[in-house]
Amino acid sequence: MILSCGEALIDMLPRESTAGEPCFAPYAGGAVFNTAIALGRLGAASAFFSGVSTDMLGEILAETLEASNVDTRFLARSGRPTTVAFVKLVNGQATYAFYDEGTAGRMLSVDQLPELPTDAAALFFGGISLVNDPAASTYEALQAREARMRVTMIDPNIRPGFIAGKEAEYRARIERMIARADIVKLSDEDLHWLLGPGEVSALARGIVAQGPKLVFITEGAAGARAVTATQDRFVAATKVTVADTVGAGDTFNAGVLAALDEAGVLTKQALVTLPDTVLDAALSLGTRAAAVTVSRAGANPPWRSEL
Repeated sequence: MILSCGEALIDMLPRESTAGEPCFAPYAGGAVFNTAIALGRLGAASAFFSGVSTDMLGEILAETLEASNVDTRFLARSGRPTTVAFVKLVNGQATYAFYDEGTAGRMLSVDQLPELPTDAAALFFGGISLVNDPAASTYEALQAREARMRVTMIDPNIRPGFIAGKEAEYRARIERMIARADIVKLSDEDLHWLLGPGEVSALARGIVAQGPKLVFITEGAAGARAVTATQDRFVAATKVTVADTVGAGDTFNAGVLAALDEAGVLTKQALVTLPDTVLDAALSLGTRAAAVTVSRAGANPPWRSEL
């Protein structure tokens, strides 16, 4: 089982009413939520841990998880409100305005951490859930508790506007979690935010030097690469007509995790030495799945049959 740990929220996506007026439509989302959904649809044993409201929007989140074969037994339910993100799209690229004060997700606390079964092979962390306390410290505490026994992966999915004024604290947390992680995924933009200018492969090896065994870098429409201490594998992106990029990186994460799981290498020992063929297969599934997501509106990852 792969347990995705992080935010679940409602994305308000721009639409046009039947009268031609601009409006917003609610869609279940959140970076880590999207990864859990994509894992379930790709056929992996997927579970999700987050603070989720018992309000109407929280019910939408829980029902959406269940409809995609995601195990919801680890949800920490409360009567607090659901996080909402209004999305602006410019040439298919998304920017966000988050409404997150006092929400079920943001107020997640250490006393709500679940006890995990032995079949929880890997934990995935990321997104805006790693920005604001108490939730951010709660997720870090879970990673610290489990990192010696299970594979952990992090994709910070950095949103500069969301972390404004908190950069130093946020950067320190991300660096600590990267050092504990076995797998790290970054976009090329995230990589430069963390390490500054430079050639992507060289910077990725700098992330490997911090402790992870495997680093995935997505490079937009070009494709994605996997970097280890001794390997640098690249797969070109599948060419599609882009509707928007919402959920693309989240789906990629699910694809690479599902492929590693299927190959039987989602263990701390196996990740030390991975064949090129395994890395290529992971990159291939990640990029192909992400291509389907960007070809349709919103975060709507593909089912395995669609690939």
